[in-house]
Amino acid sequence: MSDLIKIAVDAMGGDGSPKKIIDGIIYNHKSSHENFFKIFGNENEIQKNINNKINKDFYEIVHTNNIVKSTDSPLEAAKKGKDTSMWLAIESVKKKDTDIVISAGNTGALLVIAKLNLKMIENIDKPALSALWPNKKGMSVVLDLGANIECSSKNLVDFSIMGASLYKSLYPNETPNAALLNIGSEEVKGNEIIKETFQILNEKNLKNFKFSGYIEGNELMNGDVNVIVSDGFTGNVALKTAEGTANFITNELKKAINGSILGKISSLLNISNLKKFKKRLDPRLYNGAIFIGLDSPVVKSHGGTDFIGFSNSLDVCNRIVKGNLIDKIRDNI
Repeated sequence: MSDLIKIAVDAMGGDGSPKKIIDGIIYNHKSSHENFFKIFGNENEIQKNINNKINKDFYEIVHTNNIVKSTDSPLEAAKKGKDTSMWLAIESVKKKDTDIVISAGNTGALLVIAKLNLKMIENIDKPALSALWPNKKGMSVVLDLGANIECSSKNLVDFSIMGASLYKSLYPNETPNAALLNIGSEEVKGNEIIKETFQILNEKNLKNFKFSGYIEGNELMNGDVNVIVSDGFTGNVALKTAEGTANFITNELKKAINGSILGKISSLLNISNLKKFKKRLDPRLYNGAIFIGLDSPVVKSHGGTDFIGFSNSLDVCNRIVKGNLIDKIRDNI
């Protein structure tokens, strides 16, 4: 069992926890026996949901009654002490008892507690929140998605390197191709920070990824680049806009299909294509944001996802560890 990837799981974060978290672990374990789960939270509730559905060789429970609530501010969460399920899970990575940590809990609290416990990778000033987005040709890594509202040109250069390292860790057979999210594709467009970042990346002797300049918001899904870099304010707005647009399209399509007999007949004739469309826009398939820049990987699952979404974020954990993300960032920096 020593070759298993050890994942520290905060079982008490997010909606419907710990049942959703444990159901996600069970679902993930059915398809892969590569992970060992160190689960932090209320032992009675966790054990009740596991109910002998996983061999005990593949998990361990660390009991605590103290949890970080979704309504807690980051400061309140940190003041709750070192026995919350979130703190203990992060601490286990710090102690090298586990390889990676995941939580569906309070995002701000997770970032603050992670920064209190873990060191930054040398020469990295700020961690970034990154995630996977679908595009026409596959997937893209997008960062920062809200961890840093204000960024310097050095931060954006660091994000480019870290994003490319993450992409290579997840997709080892593909070449990272990075671009800066901007209001235009011309070199003169954008604020001084993004123009300075463009110049630095353009002049660097980049060996580990390709730099393709600027990308506009309407090109994010084209798939011409696969690492998209911005400050946290811009990235978060882009993320929420994309999520809202996807939900709007899905809901309007449902109305059109169910609104008339002709629509229902058409949906039956095109059921295979509709299933593919629904799957492509299913946010559960892209669940699992990653705080990168810290010396141990920290994954944030969406608090509102279901057990399938959480299971997919466990897959992300597995691939990050297998891909040696932290070593790749250190080498590239």
